[in-house]
Amino acid sequence: MDTIITMPGHLITIEQAGIERCTAIIEWARRFRNRDAVPSQPPGTVALAFFEPSTRTRMSFEVAAAMLGARTVGFTTSGSSIEKGESFEDTIATIEALGAEAIVLRHSASDAAERAAAIATRAIIINAGDGMHQHPTQALLDAMTLLDTFGTLEKRRIAFIGDVLHSRVFRSGYTLFRMLGAEIGVCAPPLLRSGHLPLDMVELSDARAALKWADAVVVLRLQRERMQSGLVPSLADYRQRWAVRIADVEENSCYVLHPGPVNAGVELDAAVVDHARSLIRRQVTNGVFVRVAVLVEALGIPVVQPSSVVT
Repeated sequence: MDTIITMPGHLITIEQAGIERCTAIIEWARRFRNRDAVPSQPPGTVALAFFEPSTRTRMSFEVAAAMLGARTVGFTTSGSSIEKGESFEDTIATIEALGAEAIVLRHSASDAAERAAAIATRAIIINAGDGMHQHPTQALLDAMTLLDTFGTLEKRRIAFIGDVLHSRVFRSGYTLFRMLGAEIGVCAPPLLRSGHLPLDMVELSDARAALKWADAVVVLRLQRERMQSGLVPSLADYRQRWAVRIADVEENSCYVLHPGPVNAGVELDAAVVDHARSLIRRQVTNGVFVRVAVLVEALGIPVVQPSSVVT
């Protein structure tokens, strides 16, 4: 018998999604990963509207759509009418008018996903990262990876290390991990920490302290322009206090996550990526199935158990 995943609306932020929807997406992602559920009818059209470069997020949405048999339409600013002065609003309206039922949006503006949701009259907007605002599917795949590892996040200690000031990964992850019962720590250079950090967070002095305190750390990518703009005194200074080094990983029982792409030799040693306590590769794999679940939900695709499919 078909199970209908209803279309609950846009996926803009973790707060807007809420804990019930987030946990449902993670459970569906597990079912798809375990081949306990398959779509029972062809899905609609998915537009991948990436106004910013992306590897993992874009490719995992492409793979997810292909697994579902969805039609995909790609968009990048290069070669588009954006270069001729077309507005963001016109672009979103055009993509919807072309028949997209879901629009996966990546944009540098922190209000882009909300603006797109206000424009769309039929298509579901899925926020694939908007400026320094949110990246909900990253938080979902990180939570799934951590739940696979620990079973529950209740009373688990999760620390974010690095540039929390500019990080949409931090904002989405913090919110979802707290919803799931985790205690959150933050470890950041003074000029790369938010002045409005939640009061319930633990402040940690450096990466070594974070690895000793936490059950898992999320290492945030340090963009090189932060160093060039003086927010970090030097690469050597950053590595001395904030980089996750292989020796420190081996001395502790802490797991390591990173949203990618990794700046090897900057925020962490290259050897950390494939260490036994690294969850980075698992994050990438889980990201595909989280995005399968998100697309199934957005498109309202009926799913069935494989045993009920007539061949």
